[in-house]
Formats: sequence, C-alpha cells, structure tokens
Amino acid sequence: MSVINASIVRKIAKLASIAVTEEEVTAMVPELNAILGWGEQLSAINTDGVEPLTSVIAQSQRLREDEVTVPDIRDALMANAPEAEHGFFTVPKVIE
Repeated sequence: MSVINASIVRKIAKLASIAVTEEEVTAMVPELNAILGWGEQLSAINTDGVEPLTSVIAQSQRLREDEVTVPDIRDALMANAPEAEHGFFTVPKVIE
C-alpha cells in the first residue's frame, strides 16, 4: 500500500501551485490515504469474466452513412465576424 505523508502532500501542492497551510497538510494526509485505500479495495475485486458497462441502457446508436460534403458557408460565417479580411477573421495583435 502506498502511504501518503506530509512531505508528499507538500510536494503535490507545490507541483499544482496550490498554497496549503500546515493544518491543511495535516488534514489531507489521512484523507488521501483513505482515498488510496478505496482504490486498493477496488483493485482487489476479481472482475474476470465481467463485461464492461458501456451504457446503462442496452441500446445502440443509430449511425448514418459517412458522406463527404463541402459546405459553402464561409460568407455566412464571415458575416458574423466584427472584422474579416480575405476570407479570414481579423483579430487584434496580442503578442509583441
């Protein structure tokens, strides 16, 4: 079983750029160890022969045939843009 300690919590917080107090670190250690314990309980369950559940309802999707289409909607899309030039959206420069 992996054991989470205070130094691991501090390292995770630093990597995630999260400020935590020592009281929060102390509170997180048993919580994270409990979460890992639940994961280990799930890993211990024998799932051989169990079919994965992909949907709660046993219903398949109705699929349509793939059709290649070439929509000609550029002018309609450009009409929504505040500014456009040569068929492209014009946006303000954000990087010097």
